[in-house]
Amino acid sequence: MMQAKMEDGAAARRDSNRDSGVELLGEGSPEDRITTLVHGHFDFVWRSLRRFGVPAADTDDAAQDVFMVASRRIEDIEQGKERAFLVSTALRVASTRRRSRARRPETPDADIDLRVHAGASPEALTAEYRARQVLDAILDDMPDELRTVFVLFELEELTAPQVAELLDIPVGTVASRVRRARELFHVAAQRMRQAAHEVAT
Repeated sequence: MMQAKMEDGAAARRDSNRDSGVELLGEGSPEDRITTLVHGHFDFVWRSLRRFGVPAADTDDAAQDVFMVASRRIEDIEQGKERAFLVSTALRVASTRRRSRARRPETPDADIDLRVHAGASPEALTAEYRARQVLDAILDDMPDELRTVFVLFELEELTAPQVAELLDIPVGTVASRVRRARELFHVAAQRMRQAAHEVAT
Protein backbone atom coordinates (compact mmCIF):
# COMPACT_ATOMS: atom_id res chain seq x y z
CA MET A 1 0.00 0.00 0.00
CA MET A 2 2.81 2.35 0.88
CA GLN A 3 4.53 1.57 -2.43
CA ALA A 4 1.37 2.51 -4.30
CA LYS A 5 1.28 5.79 -2.44
CA MET A 6 4.89 6.45 -3.35
CA GLU A 7 4.31 5.73 -7.03
CA ASP A 8 1.11 7.74 -7.32
CA GLY A 9 1.40 10.24 -4.51
CA ALA A 10 -0.28 13.02 -6.41
CA ALA A 11 -3.68 11.43 -5.78
CA ALA A 12 -3.21 11.82 -2.05
CA ARG A 13 -1.50 15.21 -2.03
CA ARG A 14 -2.83 18.73 -2.05
CA ASP A 15 -3.68 20.26 -5.40
CA SER A 16 -1.36 23.16 -4.67
CA ASN A 17 1.60 20.79 -4.57
CA ARG A 18 0.58 18.54 -7.45
CA ASP A 19 2.75 20.43 -9.91
CA SER A 20 5.50 20.85 -7.28
CA GLY A 21 4.60 24.47 -6.62
CA VAL A 22 7.27 25.73 -8.99
CA GLU A 23 6.88 29.25 -10.35
CA LEU A 24 9.05 29.52 -13.45
CA LEU A 25 11.42 32.46 -13.69
CA GLY A 26 10.82 33.22 -17.31
CA GLU A 27 12.86 35.53 -19.51
CA GLY A 28 12.85 38.80 -17.53
CA SER A 29 15.80 40.73 -16.19
CA PRO A 30 17.83 39.16 -13.35
CA GLU A 31 16.08 41.54 -10.94
CA ASP A 32 12.65 40.43 -12.18
CA ARG A 33 13.66 36.79 -11.98
CA ILE A 34 14.86 37.00 -8.38
CA THR A 35 11.71 38.93 -7.41
CA THR A 36 9.61 36.14 -8.93
CA LEU A 37 11.70 33.57 -7.10
CA VAL A 38 11.27 35.27 -3.73
CA HIS A 39 7.54 35.81 -4.15
CA GLY A 40 6.97 32.26 -5.33
CA HIS A 41 9.10 30.38 -2.84
CA PHE A 42 9.82 32.43 0.29
CA ASP A 43 7.31 30.65 2.54
CA PHE A 44 8.53 27.24 1.38
CA VAL A 45 12.16 28.18 2.02
CA TRP A 46 11.34 29.63 5.46
CA ARG A 47 9.45 26.51 6.56
CA SER A 48 12.13 24.22 5.17
CA LEU A 49 14.92 26.05 7.00
CA ARG A 50 12.96 25.89 10.25
CA ARG A 51 12.35 22.17 9.84
CA PHE A 52 15.96 21.56 8.79
CA GLY A 53 16.96 22.76 12.26
CA VAL A 54 17.48 26.51 11.98
CA PRO A 55 16.37 28.19 15.24
CA ALA A 56 13.27 30.35 14.96
CA ALA A 57 15.22 33.48 15.85
CA ASP A 58 17.66 32.86 12.97
CA THR A 59 15.25 31.72 10.26
CA ASP A 60 14.55 35.11 8.68
CA ASP A 61 18.28 35.77 8.30
CA ALA A 62 18.84 32.24 6.98
CA ALA A 63 16.10 32.70 4.37
CA GLN A 64 17.77 35.94 3.31
CA ASP A 65 21.04 34.01 2.94
CA VAL A 66 19.35 31.48 0.65
CA PHE A 67 17.96 34.16 -1.63
CA MET A 68 21.23 36.10 -1.63
CA VAL A 69 22.91 32.96 -2.98
CA ALA A 70 20.11 32.63 -5.53
CA SER A 71 20.53 36.24 -6.62
CA ARG A 72 24.25 35.69 -7.20
CA ARG A 73 23.57 32.48 -9.12
CA ILE A 74 20.38 33.55 -10.88
CA GLU A 75 21.85 33.06 -14.35
CA ASP A 76 22.85 29.50 -13.46
CA ILE A 77 19.44 28.39 -12.19
CA GLU A 78 17.82 26.21 -14.84
CA GLN A 79 14.20 27.00 -15.62
CA GLY A 80 12.00 24.46 -13.86
CA LYS A 81 14.76 23.63 -11.34
CA GLU A 82 14.26 26.65 -9.11
CA ARG A 83 12.92 24.77 -6.13
CA ALA A 84 15.63 22.13 -6.34
CA PHE A 85 18.25 24.88 -6.26
CA LEU A 86 16.57 26.50 -3.25
CA VAL A 87 16.30 23.21 -1.36
CA SER A 88 19.97 22.36 -1.85
CA THR A 89 20.96 25.89 -0.82
CA ALA A 90 18.66 25.80 2.21
CA LEU A 91 20.24 22.51 3.32
CA ARG A 92 23.72 24.06 3.19
CA VAL A 93 22.60 27.22 4.97
CA ALA A 94 20.80 25.19 7.66
CA SER A 95 23.90 23.05 8.24
CA THR A 96 26.05 26.17 8.64
CA ARG A 97 23.54 27.76 11.01
CA ARG A 98 23.32 24.62 13.14
CA ARG A 99 27.11 24.44 13.45
CA SER A 100 27.23 28.12 14.41
CA ARG A 101 24.52 27.60 17.01
CA ALA A 102 26.43 24.66 18.51
CA ARG A 103 29.38 26.96 19.15
CA ARG A 104 27.24 29.56 20.93
CA PRO A 105 25.92 29.33 24.50
CA GLU A 106 22.49 27.75 24.52
CA THR A 107 19.69 30.28 24.68
CA PRO A 108 15.95 29.63 24.86
CA ASP A 109 14.37 29.64 21.41
CA ALA A 110 11.88 32.46 21.39
CA ASP A 111 8.33 31.51 20.48
CA ILE A 112 8.36 33.90 17.54
CA ASP A 113 8.00 30.70 15.54
CA LEU A 114 4.32 30.70 16.37
CA ARG A 115 1.97 32.51 14.04
CA VAL A 116 -0.81 34.22 15.95
CA HIS A 117 -4.14 32.92 14.73
CA ALA A 118 -7.19 35.13 15.01
CA GLY A 119 -9.36 33.87 17.83
CA ALA A 120 -6.87 31.24 19.00
CA SER A 121 -6.97 30.71 22.74
CA PRO A 122 -3.84 30.84 24.90
CA GLU A 123 -4.32 27.12 25.53
CA ALA A 124 -4.37 26.39 21.79
CA LEU A 125 -1.25 28.48 21.21
CA THR A 126 0.52 26.74 24.10
CA ALA A 127 -0.44 23.32 22.73
CA GLU A 128 0.83 24.33 19.27
CA TYR A 129 4.12 25.56 20.73
CA ARG A 130 4.63 22.34 22.70
CA ALA A 131 3.80 20.21 19.66
CA ARG A 132 6.34 22.18 17.64
CA GLN A 133 8.95 21.65 20.33
CA VAL A 134 8.33 17.90 20.23
CA LEU A 135 8.53 17.87 16.42
CA ASP A 136 11.76 19.88 16.47
CA ALA A 137 13.31 17.54 19.04
CA ILE A 138 12.43 14.44 16.99
CA LEU A 139 13.69 15.99 13.76
CA ASP A 140 16.93 17.05 15.45
CA ASP A 141 17.64 13.41 16.30
CA MET A 142 17.17 12.20 12.72
CA PRO A 143 20.11 11.78 10.33
CA ASP A 144 20.08 14.63 7.83
CA GLU A 145 19.27 12.41 4.83
CA LEU A 146 16.16 11.05 6.59
CA ARG A 147 15.14 14.38 8.02
CA THR A 148 15.21 16.02 4.60
CA VAL A 149 12.91 13.52 2.89
CA PHE A 150 10.62 13.40 5.93
CA VAL A 151 10.22 17.18 5.91
CA LEU A 152 9.57 17.36 2.19
CA PHE A 153 7.29 14.32 1.96
CA GLU A 154 5.39 14.33 5.25
CA LEU A 155 5.38 18.00 6.25
CA GLU A 156 5.52 19.83 2.91
CA GLU A 157 3.32 17.10 1.39
CA LEU A 158 5.28 16.77 -1.82
CA THR A 159 4.97 13.53 -3.76
CA ALA A 160 7.78 11.00 -3.83
CA PRO A 161 8.63 11.82 -7.48
CA GLN A 162 8.78 15.51 -6.59
CA VAL A 163 11.10 14.82 -3.65
CA ALA A 164 13.25 12.59 -5.83
CA GLU A 165 13.57 15.35 -8.42
CA LEU A 166 14.38 18.02 -5.85
CA LEU A 167 17.10 15.92 -4.21
CA ASP A 168 18.28 14.21 -7.41
CA ILE A 169 17.83 10.73 -5.97
CA PRO A 170 15.79 7.71 -7.16
CA VAL A 171 12.14 7.45 -6.13
CA GLY A 172 12.96 4.10 -4.48
CA THR A 173 15.51 5.85 -2.29
CA VAL A 174 12.89 8.38 -1.27
CA ALA A 175 10.53 5.51 -0.35
CA SER A 176 13.10 3.72 1.79
CA ARG A 177 14.17 6.92 3.55
CA VAL A 178 10.59 7.92 4.28
CA ARG A 179 9.95 4.47 5.72
CA ARG A 180 13.03 4.63 7.96
CA ALA A 181 12.22 8.21 9.01
CA ARG A 182 8.67 7.21 9.94
CA GLU A 183 10.01 4.38 12.05
CA LEU A 184 12.36 6.72 13.89
CA PHE A 185 9.58 9.26 14.31
CA HIS A 186 7.15 6.77 15.84
CA VAL A 187 9.79 5.32 18.17
CA ALA A 188 10.82 8.79 19.36
CA ALA A 189 7.22 9.92 19.81
CA GLN A 190 6.40 6.79 21.82
CA ARG A 191 9.47 7.34 23.98
CA MET A 192 8.42 10.94 24.68
CA ARG A 193 4.86 9.90 25.50
CA GLN A 194 6.15 7.29 27.91
CA ALA A 195 8.46 9.79 29.58
CA ALA A 196 5.63 12.30 29.93
CA HIS A 197 3.37 9.61 31.43
CA GLU A 198 6.04 8.64 33.95
CA VAL A 199 6.49 12.26 35.01
CA ALA A 200 2.73 12.70 35.38
CA THR A 201 2.40 9.63 37.57
